[in-house]
Amino acid sequence: MRHSMTAVLEKSETYTSNFDTEPYEVGWASEARWFIRIQKIAGEDTVLRAYPQISPDGLFWCDEGSEPIVMPKEGLYSLALREFGQWLRLRCELAGKSSSVMVLIYLAMKE
Repeated sequence: MRHSMTAVLEKSETYTSNFDTEPYEVGWASEARWFIRIQKIAGEDTVLRAYPQISPDGLFWCDEGSEPIVMPKEGLYSLALREFGQWLRLRCELAGKSSSVMVLIYLAMKE
């Protein structure tokens, strides 16, 4: 039987600038999938881009190499990852004028 787990990393938080999610240790998993739900988006030409990042120790980070998740409107977005090592997080960039987003971010993992 496969094992799975879903972690909620951001729960209805509102951001007005760039941010990183909390790091999460995932070394036991062979698959991971990010789910990002944009609950509210405001401002002029607002877009949120999320880049998956990897780390061997949860301290030092680099981009994983996947294309970013581009989120210009409310809704649910997703990105799957494999061969990611020990730790994951998202580096999120918020662009636009007077921009803000309210997000829910989940990390679903399975082995």
